Amino acid sequence: MPVPRSTFRHALTHGQFAVTVELNPPKGTNISGMLETARALSGLVHGINVTDNTAAVMRASSVALARLLYEQGHDPVLQLTCRDRNRIGLQSDLLGAHILGIRNVLCLTGDSPGIGDHRDAKPVFDLDTVQLMRAVQSLNQGHDVSGHRLDGATTFFIGGAAAPGVEPLELVQQKMTAKINAGAQFFQTQAVFAAEGFQSFMQVIPTGCCYVLAGVLVLRSAAMAEYVRAHIPGIHVPEEMIQELHKAGDAHAPEVGIEMAVQTIRAIRPWCHGVHIMPGRLADRLPDIIRKAEVGP
Repeated sequence: MPVPRSTFRHALTHGQFAVTVELNPPKGTNISGMLETARALSGLVHGINVTDNTAAVMRASSVALARLLYEQGHDPVLQLTCRDRNRIGLQSDLLGAHILGIRNVLCLTGDSPGIGDHRDAKPVFDLDTVQLMRAVQSLNQGHDVSGHRLDGATTFFIGGAAAPGVEPLELVQQKMTAKINAGAQFFQTQAVFAAEGFQSFMQVIPTGCCYVLAGVLVLRSAAMAEYVRAHIPGIHVPEEMIQELHKAGDAHAPEVGIEMAVQTIRAIRPWCHGVHIMPGRLADRLPDIIRKAEVGP
């Protein structure tokens, strides 16, 4: 089995500014586009997050795609949501991922099926995010959540989500503390657009929170920015950004959005341990963003 050349965990624990990006598995079996994008990122990132039916839209298995990225030499970050599986299924997928070489897991609640493409699906939520982290911690310690011994433990690097834009910040601090106590070792945040607000967030995070990666969302249009501001709690897109995207027009807005992402990375870099770039439909421009922002291995 190939070993990733520059692992995500190693970068953080050795003081490097870590860069991860987010890719969505295909809705189907055609993986050529995703793998081509991943190949272009070789040597530019410390990890690639593979989403788990994000926005409650059914897509190919995140475990399968994470393995393919591993075979390319990347260090995948497996996203795992509580929405679709009970505790048996979650633990089974975690063991399977570990067998396939996956060593990073980001534990998430998961969006409601009501916003996705299978609105009649029954949500599971047998475990919440904190309980899922405890389950991963148990697997790392050599037993399942019922206390049964494993024939071979896992060694996952455990991550959680954080929301810098939620008020009051004391509530965010409490949620992060609960996740740290459950085993969280790193956090990836919701989208950040203003360095000042993010700085305030970083000044109140709990003691013992070692690694925080700021989320950077690449806006491709004014309509997207307005939707994010209106429909995603805890994320505030500044009005001046929306107006700049409007002024650029549909043809040039993606370039403006890319430049905004670059400037955001540069502005927040002093306050965090890395960035997590969420490109959406502009995934093919990730190498440009990373090079322009002058980050990466």
